[in-house]
Amino acid sequence: MDKIRKNFGFGCMRLPMKNGEVDKEQTCAMVDAFLENGFNYFDTAHGYLGGKSETALRDCLTSRYPRDCYILTNKLTNFFFKKQEDIRPFFESQLEACGVDYFDFYLMHAQGADNFAFFRKCHAYEAALELKSEGKFRHFGISFHDTPEVLEQILTEYPQIEVVQIQFNYMDYDDPAVQSRKVYEICRKFGKPVIVMEPVKGGNLVNLPEDAKIILDELHGGSPASYAIRYAAGFDGMMMVLSGMSSLEQMQDNISYMKDFQPLNDQELTAIDGVCKVFRSKNLIPCTACRYCVAGCPQHISIPDLFAVMNTKQLYHDWNADYYYNVVHTANLVKASYCIKCGKCEKACPQHLHIRDLLEDVAKEFEH
Repeated sequence: MDKIRKNFGFGCMRLPMKNGEVDKEQTCAMVDAFLENGFNYFDTAHGYLGGKSETALRDCLTSRYPRDCYILTNKLTNFFFKKQEDIRPFFESQLEACGVDYFDFYLMHAQGADNFAFFRKCHAYEAALELKSEGKFRHFGISFHDTPEVLEQILTEYPQIEVVQIQFNYMDYDDPAVQSRKVYEICRKFGKPVIVMEPVKGGNLVNLPEDAKIILDELHGGSPASYAIRYAAGFDGMMMVLSGMSSLEQMQDNISYMKDFQPLNDQELTAIDGVCKVFRSKNLIPCTACRYCVAGCPQHISIPDLFAVMNTKQLYHDWNADYYYNVVHTANLVKASYCIKCGKCEKACPQHLHIRDLLEDVAKEFEH
């Protein structure tokens, strides 16, 4: 892990897109700026952008820079294997897609009680550790979305785990659904370095309600993203904070405050507490738009988009939300009311949202 230069990483789940494809020109410019400013950690997974994240990294990073210039993390995701024998060929296809001979980190993806049971049934941890012993990747870890008790079970059963990637941000710190603080404390108990995902909660802590934005503006400092990312990076044991940047402008903003990182001061922490109080008063759906729910939906409902429209209606109470719901997001007739209550979305949701109930609420609001 000594090759890691700074505690800020490029999450490649939300790369810039143009006409349904990754905008390679802008992505190359983002990669260049990132490396030129002393950062070198890149994070991807096969499911990101339907496989286009991996190949974009091959075209924009690995084919353009020597292998020792960057740290590359990839993941084993449950959607892409059914038995142990599937894992090695899938892993080899990931190496090929990324254009590398090895990964620096390889994570068992989205671990929780159900997913861990499936991985254990398929002996996935053992298959991955065998690949590690062959030098196919350097460090073994997990990304995690569940309760602290489940994390403690996994870390107890597999002490070989070197790092844990968790969702961590100031809104989720004491949220009873996500339990970021307690999950973080389990990582500390077991002495595992932490990789932070969703520090800006899928953009929710960037696109703030106006009364929350005013609180941060009064600090006369950085962007809303800067306070969220610096908050996460300020805790002990945070090896890396990832940001899913989708434009060069976002990259440059993040570099400006992470190049010479400073934790939040007392005044800034007080302001963050004020922002949390505003959010809690809005009764918004805490969806991060990871889109894991969409992948398995038999009705092909664009759940995150419908939740975003619902949140917009809650914030602004104007006709625009109704327009976007009826004309933009459900023009193909796949409405919230088409949900058949199968529950696949809820099993996939890292936020543990009651999606079926929330879709009922959306339907009542927009489908008069």
